[in-house]
Amino acid sequence: MLYKLLLCVAMCATAQTDPGADLRKAVEFHQTGNYAAAIEGYQRFLKAHPELAQVRSNLGAALAHEGRFEEAIREYSLALSVDPKNSQVRLNLALAYYKSGDIAQAIVNLEKVHQADATNMQAAQMLGSCYLAAGQNAKVIALLEPMVTVTSDDLGAVYLMGTALVRDNQPGRGQLWLDQILSHGETAEAHLLMGTAKMAANEFSAARVDLEKAVALNPKLPGAHSYLALVLLRSADTVGAASEFHKELANDPNDFDANLQLGGLLRQEEKFDEARKLLQHALFVRPGDFAARYQLATIDLTQARIEDARKGLESLVKEAPEFTEAHVSLATVYYRLKRKDDGDRERDIVKKLNAAQQARQKRPEEPTKQ
Repeated sequence: MLYKLLLCVAMCATAQTDPGADLRKAVEFHQTGNYAAAIEGYQRFLKAHPELAQVRSNLGAALAHEGRFEEAIREYSLALSVDPKNSQVRLNLALAYYKSGDIAQAIVNLEKVHQADATNMQAAQMLGSCYLAAGQNAKVIALLEPMVTVTSDDLGAVYLMGTALVRDNQPGRGQLWLDQILSHGETAEAHLLMGTAKMAANEFSAARVDLEKAVALNPKLPGAHSYLALVLLRSADTVGAASEFHKELANDPNDFDANLQLGGLLRQEEKFDEARKLLQHALFVRPGDFAARYQLATIDLTQARIEDARKGLESLVKEAPEFTEAHVSLATVYYRLKRKDDGDRERDIVKKLNAAQQARQKRPEEPTKQ
C-alpha cells in the first residue's frame, strides 16, 4: 500500500509544507523497516491531514509491526470510518485483532471482507484460521469446501480443511486431504495432521510419535506443542505437558488449549494468580467457553470468593445443564452459604446425570442391519 502514498506526497508536499516532508520521510522509514521513526512521521503528518485514510492505514501497519496492536486497531478503525469499503484495510484490522488475541472481532471483520469478495483466498484462509482457533471446525469446512479441492496445490487451504475435518470427527474425509499433504514429502504439517487423527482414534502412543516428529521438524508450527502436550497429559506426564504448553505460548500467546490446560495445571499446583491470568486469556480467545469459566469458578471457590463462584457456576449450569462437575461445585458453594435445600437440589441433579451417563455406557450396540 505504500506506493499509493506517493500521489499523496506529491499533492501535499511543497518547499513550504512541513507535513509533506514528514510524510515523505515516514514512507522512507517504513520502507526501510524503521517503524518507530515511521510512526512518528505519520503521526505528525496526520495532525495536519487527519482525513487521509491511507496514511492512517499505514500508521496502523507500522504500529502492528511494533506489536502495538491496540493502537493499530484504533488507526485502522479510523481509516475505515473514512473509507468503509476498503477491504485491504479491513483485512489488516482483522489481522491486528487476531494478533491481539481478539479472535471474535477478527472473525467479524474477515466475514465482512469475505462477503464483499468471496474469491479472496487470502481473506478466506485467514477466516478459516480464525474459525479453527475458535474451535468452529464446521465453519472452516463450509467456508473452504466450495473454494478448494483435495488435489489443490494450495497446501495452506488443504491443511486447514484436513485439520478441520479431523477435529470435526471426520477422520475418513480428513485422510483424503492428509494424503495430499503427504504426497509432498515428510513435513511437520503432515505429522501434526496424522498425530491429531490418531488422537481422535484414541491411538495416543502412535499420536505421540507423530507429534514429536512435527515439533522436531518445525518447532514453530502452530498447535504442534499443544497437541503433544495433550498427549502427554493422557500418560499423566504433567511436567512434560506443562513444558510443551509453555513452548506453544512462546510461539503463540493466543493458543486456546495452551492457555486453558496450562491454567488448569497451575490451578492444581495452587498457583492461582498465574492460573487465573491464563484462564482469563483463554476466555478472551474463546468468549463463553464452558471449560475456562468452570476453571475460573473453581479458583474463586478455592480462594473463598464464594459469591463470585456462585454467580459463575449458576450462569454455567444454566447454559450447560449437563455439565456435571459444575453442578458438583455449585452444590459445594450452596452448602458453604448454608443454603441446604439448594445444595441438595444440585446433588440430586448430579445423581441423575451420573445415572444417565452410566445407562448410556451400558446400552448395547444395535445389531448391524443386513
